[in-house]
Amino acid sequence: MTGDALPGGVGGRVPFGARLAAAAADHGPLCVGVDPHPGLLLEWGLTDDAVGLRTFARIVLDAVGGRVAAVKPQSALFERHGSAGVAVLEEVVAAGRETGTLVVVDAKRGDIGSTMAGYADAYLRDGSPLAGDALTVSPYLGFGSLDPAVDQALATGRGLFVLCLTSNKEGHEVQHARTDDGVTVAAAVAARAAALNAGEDPMGSVGLVVGATVGDAAERAGVDLVHVNGPLLAPGVGAQGAGPRELTRVFGSARAQVLASSSRGVLAAGPDVASLRAAARRAADEAAAALS
Repeated sequence: MTGDALPGGVGGRVPFGARLAAAAADHGPLCVGVDPHPGLLLEWGLTDDAVGLRTFARIVLDAVGGRVAAVKPQSALFERHGSAGVAVLEEVVAAGRETGTLVVVDAKRGDIGSTMAGYADAYLRDGSPLAGDALTVSPYLGFGSLDPAVDQALATGRGLFVLCLTSNKEGHEVQHARTDDGVTVAAAVAARAAALNAGEDPMGSVGLVVGATVGDAAERAGVDLVHVNGPLLAPGVGAQGAGPRELTRVFGSARAQVLASSSRGVLAAGPDVASLRAAARRAADEAAAALS
């Protein structure tokens, strides 16, 4: 079920937060990354060009489309092939819509003024071939710089995932820094998302990206994940090291809001469609057990 297909809600659509909650209830709280790394293309016996990229994407969507809550194509791995690669990304967005699978475009866009408005137009506007159901964005030019994306997303029933606590070793340099008010940048980002989601049921559409391998970072940074009242996209599940124990440690009582993201943990089972499908089902079941 995608934003373009459902009646009701903002702009004639059920908002992304509600659609994601329904999809997770139906299929489990799992988002499968569509990440055509050069090495993975080689492992699958595919060429590192637009032809191999298209075959890779088709196999992944054949395996998991309509069977998982969401898919998350990594825009950079399509962009590296130029316009032909971006065309394949557009096909992934369209295929997700056709199979009723939510598409989170992982582009981590962040800029100011008319440039941010341009990104919002490209990835969140009705009719744009790159507009999935949600977009990852970076708030590190100030949360207010995201206003064009916030406005466009909420007006069209789409969602955002705002970087908050990432698992890269450099992330703490910015995310754990403190503002003049004495709160960490990560906590300030979470609070802004919470304000946008206030009163939404079952949850709002402005989520956060919180790495599944960040340990007690939320506690140390004073980030209140429970009251964000929005989805928490958790990369790092599976091959990157996060299992049930890590998910519980990171998210605590906010576990019900988590959308676990697994890329290599599922894609390693390819290119056989049945094996990919089985790997995704296992990952979804494991995430559901860990987050229940």
